[in-house]
Amino acid sequence: MAKVVTIIFFCGVVLVAAADPKDIGLLKQFQRLKQLRPLGIEFAEHYQNVSGKDLDFNFDTALPREGESMCLADMLLLMQSLSAGNYWAMKMIDSWGSIPSGLLYGNFYDLGNYDECLNINKQISSSHSIQGKYCFLSASLGGVLGIPALDVKPVNIATCFPASCSAAQMEGLVGKLFQQFFGLNSSLSINEATCQTIDGKPWDGLTIFTVVTISLMFSVVTFFTLYDYFLCKNQDELSPLVKAFSARSNSRVLFRIAESKSNPNVIECLHGIRCMSIIWVVYSHVNLYFSTMPNINLAHVYTWVEKPFSNIILHGVFSVDSFFFLGGLLVAMIALRSMDKTKGKLNAPLMYLHRLVRILPVLGMAILIYMKLMPLVSGGPLFYSGYSETKSCEKGWFWTLLFIQNYATTDICLSHSWYLAVDMQLYIISPILLVALYKWGKKAAAVIVLLIVLLSGCLFATMMINHYTFLIKKKSGNDMANHRLYQSTHRHAAPWLIGFLFGYFLHLNRGKKFQLNRLTVWSGWSMCLALFGTSLFALYPASKWGAPALSTLEESLYYTLTRLAWPIALCWIVFACMQGYGGLANSFLSSPLWQPLSRLSYSVYIWHMFIVEVNCKNVRTSTYFSDYTAMLKFWSDFGFTVIMSYVFYLIIEGPLAGFDSLLKTKNKPSVDNVRASSSTKKTTE
Repeated sequence: MAKVVTIIFFCGVVLVAAADPKDIGLLKQFQRLKQLRPLGIEFAEHYQNVSGKDLDFNFDTALPREGESMCLADMLLLMQSLSAGNYWAMKMIDSWGSIPSGLLYGNFYDLGNYDECLNINKQISSSHSIQGKYCFLSASLGGVLGIPALDVKPVNIATCFPASCSAAQMEGLVGKLFQQFFGLNSSLSINEATCQTIDGKPWDGLTIFTVVTISLMFSVVTFFTLYDYFLCKNQDELSPLVKAFSARSNSRVLFRIAESKSNPNVIECLHGIRCMSIIWVVYSHVNLYFSTMPNINLAHVYTWVEKPFSNIILHGVFSVDSFFFLGGLLVAMIALRSMDKTKGKLNAPLMYLHRLVRILPVLGMAILIYMKLMPLVSGGPLFYSGYSETKSCEKGWFWTLLFIQNYATTDICLSHSWYLAVDMQLYIISPILLVALYKWGKKAAAVIVLLIVLLSGCLFATMMINHYTFLIKKKSGNDMANHRLYQSTHRHAAPWLIGFLFGYFLHLNRGKKFQLNRLTVWSGWSMCLALFGTSLFALYPASKWGAPALSTLEESLYYTLTRLAWPIALCWIVFACMQGYGGLANSFLSSPLWQPLSRLSYSVYIWHMFIVEVNCKNVRTSTYFSDYTAMLKFWSDFGFTVIMSYVFYLIIEGPLAGFDSLLKTKNKPSVDNVRASSSTKKTTE
């Protein structure tokens, strides 16, 4: 994924796993920590008989400010109500978290009871009520226990206070409790940014605009759908406007199964490759986000990284290469075929217009929905900051809409949109390559081969000179250079260009049947599987924590050559399936069941991170990380993603496709075919 969110965590897990306290004094200190009762109970007992003077908030002035006075009054009332056994006061203490068990196995969270805290609303007078305020207490227990590894990741414990109190005031009170219990100062903090109350933030103008815009689109689609259903008897005579906005019409297009015999230009196996790639993308992101959740066995990831199966997740970047390969193939094959009909004419500006009409509005709406609607549809203990990239979107949303975010900034709005930037940049230069291939044929193809070699050499030299690494155990937490290299166009251009050349090969040999003997076919499939296996598992021996690290030369060769090996293996799969040598692979990849999901894959890619982040931050209790639970989470996230993608396909992508069809003219078939090419290119990360 674009942002390697787990690097710092993995480094911390290594230290946790390596810690082995053997000192008798450490054991006693640890036993003392485990004897600590739930923090809410300790806090209530410690302050149960306090007076206003005892609750020292360290006021800067002689007379407390209004907010501090309100907090003081509410805290005194809370303690009095606890002594009286009032239900609301006991709920406030009951919702606290505790020192989590399993600290040495990576359990760094106790989420308490989020909803119990926020639903507290005790009416004190006609003008004042005490509401619950949920905050995270962050404590580094390494100094307390004498285990430095525990300082790498602080323990986060839920607390609940009156909403009138600030995090700084509560930090002082809880700090005194820790100091009294342990006899020393510990690194403890309560950050106001982690605090939440039941009162949501008022909607700003952009939120209102987003909601109104989506509501209008829903209304328009609903109106034309009802019009289509009740008033249009003949579906063959629908007006272009009704076809564009009717959910009935767009659903018919989405779920239509096209037979290959009806269109000899269709390559059926591409649907399966595209769908398997988008599933791989979503599954990888689900696993990586799952590893950052409040898992009770965070240290398990330390051993999980060493398992062969983890390589499928950690090397999910090859799904990117699959999409680049498909994109280059379709642009070349379909555009060159249309150029044959128009004697080499190609309207590049109209190509770009079709591309922008299909992609840019969806991307712009996604930015608004991620930023403004995510806080409205979800909430939870971990949702205090809203969408994780809100600040990046506020500062640099325009870079994303200009498709240069992969070079212009390191804080990308919609981090997974970096692929769109690379794909658009390659698409912009495609008319030059198309015209060159049409005019100079194999000579231009030889130049493209040379370009692939030069780009591969550039990647190799960049890694060698800067000593870049993509192995987790060798990366530092702030290694942004690798992050920039990961998103660079020149790193991913080779698979696109290989697909482009392969599309040219298919164009030259369209309709031709290649006769291959059994030895050649088996050799081709063996080489294909060998390239796939090497790309995925060649680093497995070196990825183990205790194994010798690869040299920069070895890593550079691996990442340079696998950028070529993966798309070359895909060339064989497509070729074998088209020529009738695909066997079971062709039966699987060419199944018509893939076609609807293939058409939805762009929407799935755009919206899947919305569902993944919402479900990750919506948890109320700690989770357990394993391959099985990750698979369960994947099917949940993927299912809701497909539903969300279908809905937004009907209100955004489908109408845009209808509008795009209105731009087509009969005297510009080349543009139409290139548009069809671009519409089938779906994105991934």
